[in-house]
Amino acid sequence: MTALARIRRIGLAIVLAWGWRRAAIALFAGAASALAMAPFNAWPVLFVTFPVAVWLVDGAAAGRLSGLPAAALTGWWFGFGYFLVGLYWVGHAFLVDADIFGWLLPFAVTALPAGLALFMAVGFALARVLWTNDAARILALAASLTASEWLRGHVLTGFPWNAFGYALSEPLALAQIAAVIGLWGLTFLAVAIFASPAVLIDRAAPGSATAPRPWLAPALAVAVLAVLAVWGAARLAREPTRLVPNVRLRIMQPNLTQDVKFNYSAKQEVMRKYLTLSDRATGPSATGVKDVTVLIWPESAFPFFLTREADAMAQIVALLSPGTTLITGAVRAPDGPRSAPITRAYNSVYAIDHDGTILGVYDKLHLVPFGEYLPFQGFMEKLGLQQLTRMHGGYSAGTARQVIDLPRAPRVLPLICYEAVFPGEIEQPDDRPGWIVNLTNDGWFGISTGPYQHLQHARLRAIEEGLPIVRAANTGISAVIDPVGRIVARLGLGVEAVLDSALPSPLPPTLYARVGDLPAAVMIALAAIIAARRRIKIPTTA
Repeated sequence: MTALARIRRIGLAIVLAWGWRRAAIALFAGAASALAMAPFNAWPVLFVTFPVAVWLVDGAAAGRLSGLPAAALTGWWFGFGYFLVGLYWVGHAFLVDADIFGWLLPFAVTALPAGLALFMAVGFALARVLWTNDAARILALAASLTASEWLRGHVLTGFPWNAFGYALSEPLALAQIAAVIGLWGLTFLAVAIFASPAVLIDRAAPGSATAPRPWLAPALAVAVLAVLAVWGAARLAREPTRLVPNVRLRIMQPNLTQDVKFNYSAKQEVMRKYLTLSDRATGPSATGVKDVTVLIWPESAFPFFLTREADAMAQIVALLSPGTTLITGAVRAPDGPRSAPITRAYNSVYAIDHDGTILGVYDKLHLVPFGEYLPFQGFMEKLGLQQLTRMHGGYSAGTARQVIDLPRAPRVLPLICYEAVFPGEIEQPDDRPGWIVNLTNDGWFGISTGPYQHLQHARLRAIEEGLPIVRAANTGISAVIDPVGRIVARLGLGVEAVLDSALPSPLPPTLYARVGDLPAAVMIALAAIIAARRRIKIPTTA
């Protein structure tokens, strides 16, 4: 039996599968697809799992209502497997206060994938609407899944974590096209490329004079992949890492456990560690923090309101020398009398000069549902529920992105935690910063795949925008990333250390920075039109 005949035999068996076998195949294919994401980056597995998705949609025609319910259910099982494996680390957050939240762990680990899988169900059902018997169905799946992934990134504040486009972010040369088409364009290409082997089971229609060419679509997909690699390699060679003169960064990664990080009684322990670690010399010619231009501490660095603790501010002023600015995360109390009870607060970033002057403040815009606030907060709290951060009343969202002017470094745009995973929301077109600083507390994720995925997402933002990104993470992975995605310097996960680095220079605004998701929208629209025309011309029966 030839390889092609074997593929056709397997494909036909998947097309004909029904009931629990069909669900199990979809679940397993989705789960295996998660291996394409960081830290594994085993993206060739999608050349197997995405064709399985195509064959399952082919077989959905046996169901009622033109196969729409069957396709949607298949998509849900595929998505559930994908998110269950890819997002298992969410459960670590419920172990931080295990006595309070531990009982929720099994529900959270399964409920989040189950909810996100609904978007995959929509994508598969929409693909079934555009389905054909020929290779055009690959375009139908690519357009539909990209549209549903875009919805996942926007509906109910959005959660675009591990969108399929990230499969093309490693090796770095493949990711360079993100500077043109962004994450959603990458997602379209990923689905179309990796699903293409599905047509190897196709045969010529009875009575057709056209010879079957099942190899054509996979060959085109490999050609596109090769073009992306060559173009990306040329871009990387053309754009070496350039550095901003006279700017030296120091990232402090304290590796604090969560029970200390949010415990007011640990105030002195936290400050002592931060001050000692920040002033640690890291080279034979280093003189501690005195030769640092910008010192960076991670998200929510203190178990107290920083500007209301005069002794903590005094210690920071004593640490900083003239010429050094501190960028730090901190919980910020709302403006008003200090005697007023605090019912809500802000997750913020402060830029503090050597004399204690607050140079700028940014309040996080994109809050994490159930982590930083509860939907219907007041009602939920009356039921005895609270978000993971245990801030009574929840956090308040900021009102606008805030680019901060620094006296001895380029203007910087702060992003807090998972704000870095949202494409197209990074910068104001008329207020372009020189770099992005991403403060995060990936300690919620534990020693898991989560921090590696978070770094992968931030790296793609740098490529999309043509801006360097500097990450300061409590437990790691802290890193300095240049505007084409090279990691200039990094600290490992679960390490207590400081990282000294120069600041990479930005590139001119990329096409994606100028026009956003327009190229991806055009790709989706053209693919949907082609598939729809083919469906009208050649009605599907499979």
